Amino acid sequence: MTGVPSRVALVTGASSGIGAATARLLAARGMRVVVNYLRSGTAAEEVVAGIEAAGGQAMAVQADVRQAAAVESMIERVRATWGGVDVLVHNALTPYAIKSFQDMTWEELGGKLDDELRAAFAVTKAVLPSMTGQGWGRIVYLGTGLSRRPREGMIALGTAKAALAQFARYLAQELGPQGITVNVVEPGPVADTKISHVLDDEQKQRQVAATPLGRLARPGDVAQAVAFYASEDNAFMTGTTAAVNGGMSMY
Repeated sequence: MTGVPSRVALVTGASSGIGAATARLLAARGMRVVVNYLRSGTAAEEVVAGIEAAGGQAMAVQADVRQAAAVESMIERVRATWGGVDVLVHNALTPYAIKSFQDMTWEELGGKLDDELRAAFAVTKAVLPSMTGQGWGRIVYLGTGLSRRPREGMIALGTAKAALAQFARYLAQELGPQGITVNVVEPGPVADTKISHVLDDEQKQRQVAATPLGRLARPGDVAQAVAFYASEDNAFMTGTTAAVNGGMSMY
C-alpha cells in the first residue's frame, strides 16, 4: 500500500459507544477516520486523541446529521483535508420516545421515522458522489434487533430501524453495479452505551439468560462486524444484515 492513500471513513455519532469503538478499530486497521458528533465535542476530541496516540489519523467534525446543509458542510471539510469519503458508517442515533403505542402521539412515532430516514438520506447523498466516481464504496448502517423482535415500549425505534433496513436493501440493489456495498449491522442489547440505561438490572439479567453466549454485547463486538463490512475483504456481501446478539435471535 506504499504511496496509496488510505481509505477515508466517516463514522456518524462516534463520540462514544459503538461509534467510538468503530472509529478506533477502523483507524487501527489503517483508515483515516472522521469522528462525527452532535454535542459531545470533548468526548469526540478524546476519541481522536486516542487514535492519534496509537499512530492513526482522525479528525472530529460537528454536524447534526438530520440537517442536509450541516452534512454537506462536514463533507466539504473532509474533502478539503483528505478528499472524498470511501466508507460511511451511519451510527448516529436520533432521539426517540419509549412508551406504548396507546400512549404515543403521531409526532413521537412519525417524528422518529422522519429523523431516522432523513439522517440516513442526508449522509448517504453526501458521500455517494466520491464513491460512484471511483467505482468503490462501503456503506454500513447501524440497525437494531428491535426491528425484528419487538420489545415493550420500543415501537418508535424498532419501526424506524426496520424502515432503515429496507432502505439499505434498496440501495444495495441500486448501487451494487457501481461497486458500492450496502449492509446493516443489527446489535441486540449492548452494554456501555448511552441507551443501555433503558434496561434495569433485572431486564439485563433476562437478556443475558436468553443469550447463548452468556453476556450482552460490548461496543467492540459490534465494531468488529462493522469493520468487516467496511473493509476490502468484503468484496461480495451486500444487502445483508449481521445480527450481533450472541445468538439471542435464534429463539
